[in-house]
Amino acid sequence: MDLSIFLIQTMNGVQYGLLLFLIASGLTLIFGIMHIINLAHGALYMIGAYLAWWLTSQVGNLFLAIVLALPVTVAIGIVIERFLIQTLYKRDHLDQVLLTFGLILVFDSLQSMTWGNDVHSVPMPEILSGSIALTDTLQYPVYRLFVSVVCALIALSMYLVIQRTRLGMIIRAGASNREMVQGLGLNIRNIYTLVFAAGTALTAFAGMIAAPISSVYPGMGSQILIICFVVVVIGGVGSIKGAFLGALLVGLTATWGQILVPEFSGVVVYALMAAVLLWKPRGLFA
Repeated sequence: MDLSIFLIQTMNGVQYGLLLFLIASGLTLIFGIMHIINLAHGALYMIGAYLAWWLTSQVGNLFLAIVLALPVTVAIGIVIERFLIQTLYKRDHLDQVLLTFGLILVFDSLQSMTWGNDVHSVPMPEILSGSIALTDTLQYPVYRLFVSVVCALIALSMYLVIQRTRLGMIIRAGASNREMVQGLGLNIRNIYTLVFAAGTALTAFAGMIAAPISSVYPGMGSQILIICFVVVVIGGVGSIKGAFLGALLVGLTATWGQILVPEFSGVVVYALMAAVLLWKPRGLFA
């Protein structure tokens, strides 16, 4: 195999993995800290993509559309947590599954009624529409590099916030012992609202920046949700570090699986998960 093709496919795998991390990090934050199984996480990814497409068509610029859409997604997260999720903290996981599955149906119906069922494309920003020449015949899109860099910067920022700041210390303490944090006079409900809104914004933002690459279509969140659960299981539930490594492993495995074993490309990711769980039943960084 030519070295340039190997490099391109590896870069594609890393870019896909970093994008998966953005989505899976919100999922693992919500479950690891709040112990909520949020099946509607993928639907929020879809809503982010549709908001990016619609606002880009209105204002003519993807970056401005993202700036306008992010506060909307944060508000959606706050409303869901305040009025729905807060009723589930002391209830069984089955109740969480039923409620969040109902949210999937609600979001899918709202999307269909608001934007229809057609497939849409989002134009790349003109400044990032070029390509970098790897060889005389092969080029790599600048926008994919941009997505990789943005996702890596967000991953670094999340690590610094959670591990090096007072807010991160409170979040980690709330995940370990909610009652103790409340006993110290801190409002754990506000912390949970913040975490859920941040998780919602992360997955919606992933949908926004992925829209020019993967198009926008109904049900796109259901496919990505399954892969993100695989990432969370591989990395270890509740671990941001595990979500990062798991996302990169899944991204590279899925990309190279389509090249090396295309007839089994739909299986290789799940085979990876099975192998990791045989080695470490609770994931890499449980």
